[in-house]
Amino acid sequence: MNHAVLLVFGPLLIVIGILGFVIPEPKSMTSGAAPYNIFHIVFGIMGTAIALAGSNGPIRVFMIGFGAIDLYQAVASRASLFPERHFRWKRADDILHVVIGAALIAIGIAGS
Repeated sequence: MNHAVLLVFGPLLIVIGILGFVIPEPKSMTSGAAPYNIFHIVFGIMGTAIALAGSNGPIRVFMIGFGAIDLYQAVASRASLFPERHFRWKRADDILHVVIGAALIAIGIAGS
């Protein structure tokens, strides 16, 4: 299950990062900050490469680790912690980080 999810999630992160550069920030529900878009692209490439390698251990580590990073981003946004001023999260980002972060951790732990 981890493998299938990461095969979708990795490329999706890349697309989200690219769209962040294309959609004007005032018209986007989420942050369009360049460092935030680059973050999505870099982790999307990493996740896709790990998924394509097909080894379950690194896939689980990525899923749980990225889920934890997502949860941290939600906390960092509300508590004005690094990298809040660079990523300039919006409320929709916070909600997505909690939902996706929790889901990735749960799938990473439960998936075989």
